[in-house]
Parts: sequence; structure tokens; C-alpha cells
Amino acid sequence: MLRDYQIDICSRVSEAFEHHRSVMVQMPTGTGKTVVLAELVKRLKMKNEGLKILIVAHRRELVGQIKATIKRMKMDSRNITVESIQTISRRIDALDFIPSLVVIDEAHHALANTYKMMWETWPDVKFLGLTATPCRLNGKGFTDLFDILVQSWDIPTFIKAKWLSTYDFVSIKADSHTQQLISSLKKRGADGDYQVKEMDAVLNKRPSIERLYNCVMEFARNRKGFVYAINISHARSIAEYYQSQGVNAVAIDSHTPVKERERFISSFRSGGLQVLVNVDIFSEGFDCPDVEFIQLARPTLSLAKYLQMVGRGLRPSKGKKNCMIIDNVGLYRVFGLPSQIWDWQSAFEGRMKMREERLKSRDESLKIRDNHSSFIINQKINNEMYLVVSHEQLDS
Repeated sequence: MLRDYQIDICSRVSEAFEHHRSVMVQMPTGTGKTVVLAELVKRLKMKNEGLKILIVAHRRELVGQIKATIKRMKMDSRNITVESIQTISRRIDALDFIPSLVVIDEAHHALANTYKMMWETWPDVKFLGLTATPCRLNGKGFTDLFDILVQSWDIPTFIKAKWLSTYDFVSIKADSHTQQLISSLKKRGADGDYQVKEMDAVLNKRPSIERLYNCVMEFARNRKGFVYAINISHARSIAEYYQSQGVNAVAIDSHTPVKERERFISSFRSGGLQVLVNVDIFSEGFDCPDVEFIQLARPTLSLAKYLQMVGRGLRPSKGKKNCMIIDNVGLYRVFGLPSQIWDWQSAFEGRMKMREERLKSRDESLKIRDNHSSFIINQKINNEMYLVVSHEQLDS
């Protein structure tokens, strides 16, 4: 059964398509975008059984998840094709059909040329994009591809309604050794984010990894969760050290064989594994509501990456009281709390500053202006970390 906010967003998207060819939908991570995607497709199929629908995702895990949702909702899957963008970009001229509607999951990736070619190849086709974060690090908007943005509720509203979990948030202090290391990062990659090679050279060292472990022991000892690492080497170093200290942890990355990855995920869901250390594998689309802690071990200048990472821990689950977010790389001072209210319309239109000029004064004040600013208590916990906000404050 659809939730009230899912019914609302489906109705507003249907209305938007009466006047527009291409619609983007924004819903926070953890609020069921895939279910909304499937419901919209179901409604369109009921109006026109012959409608040819192409659903595009950017990773094979998401392709499988979408197919499973369609099956679970007992939808008529005829004339519905679900493929990865890699497959579509290679075979776009060889497809044996022209879709009536293209649905793009995680549509903040749509500015890439592999996606743009669909608009160019099919000038009369309708497009629907879904994302939690309609923003790019380079500040570009999406109005060249999508005509309108339809937004769901903001995160504080979802938390108040119990559709998202409350959280505790701890972060490194501005004068901590780790923050000094991160502030020393000067190189940038092709996407404008920190250069992976430099991050690895600075942070993939035993003292830094020991600090990560100590934080898990202090704040999430009996919880299971995700650690977001810089690269494969960093992820494996973290997992190996956690294992040496008796924590049941494994590293998962793009090189992990599919069957082995599925086995790890199954063990994590059942409680056999406590910690999954990953490199961008679980930042988008992974559905495991009982994640009890998120550890941020990779710096980023990307708001989308930050919100996708912390959002993995905000799904509510039976027996889960809240999520512990351990910010070991000072992302709070860059972006604020996960429940900050963002002006997504400005980001959609390319008017929100996403580059580093927006971040120059990040260390001048720890109290980022956000929806819960009155609850920020800055309670010192140890020499490196402090409590930014607790779930009790978010509940009040």
C-alpha cells in the first residue's frame, strides 16, 4: 500500500505530465523512490497497455532492485524494459523499439553524455527522472533536460512523521588532527571533488584507521553499519584492521564478484556481518533499513554524495531506535546536518553555489544555519570528536 506522501507525489507528477514532456522528481533518500517509480509506470500502463517504457539505472544492483519491485507490486511487465545506462549507451541505435517513456533512476547523473544521447536520439519521447539530490558539484542545473521539478516533503517533515529515522550526529572538531589533514588537501579530480590519490596518501594510514575504529567502539559498538571509504585500498585497510580487532567486517567494491557481494549483503541483513566497508557501492539505491550506524571516512565536496551516504542510515526499521552518524572527516562543517532544508529548486535551475567558494568559511563557524540549529549542543566527547546533535533533540 502506498503511503500518503507517495500518493501525493504520484498525483502531482501525473498533473505535471499533462503540461510538460520531461519531469524530474525529488524525494529524500529512504522514502521509497523505487516504489513511486513503479506506481507511476503502473498507472501509465493502465491508461495505455501498449505503452513502451524504458527504465534506466546506472548500476546493475539498481537494475535488479527495480525489477524486484516491479515483480513485488505484481505489475504487468510487458513492454517494460529495465537496463543499465551502460547497456543503453552501447546499444541505443540497435534497440528493437522506441520507448514512449524513459524513466531515469538516480537522475542527478543525467547530465552525463551517456544520458544526454537519449534526449537527442528520441526527441519526441517523454522523460521522468527521480533523485534525492537534484544537484551537481559543478553547479550546473537540469533545465536543459527536464522542464519542471516536482518535490516531496523535506527531511525534517519525514522525521517528524516517523517515515525517516532520527539520528545522533558526532563529528571531528575544527582543531582536530584529522581536520588539519583534510584542510591540507589541495588537489582536485576531474569532477571537481578531492583527488582520490591525494586523499588516500593523506588518510590511508594506520593512525587514521585506528581513530576510525576507536570511534566505532565508542559510538556504535553493538550496532551494524556502513563505512564509506576513499578507494579500494582504503576500504580493505579499514576492514582488515577492524577484523584484527575482532569486528566482523568486510570490504566491498566494484571488483568484488557479484555472488560474493550478494553473500556479504545477505549476511549483513541477517546480522552475521556487523560492518560493510564500501567505496560508493551503497551510497545510492541500496535498501537495508536496519542500518544502525554510518561512518564517513572519505572527505567530499559533493552535497549529493554526502546526502546519499548519510541517507542510507535514515530508513526506519522495527527495533531500530535511531541511527548513529560518525563524521570522521568534518562533512558537517561543509554541509550542515542531514536534515537541513535545501533549496532544491535553485539547484535544479543551476542557481545554487555548489563549488568551493561556498565553503571557504566552513571552519569559521561550527554552527551551520539549518533547521535544527537551536538543538546543536557541541558537547565534547573525546579529544577529536564532539556531539553535534542527538536524536532526543530531533524528537522534541
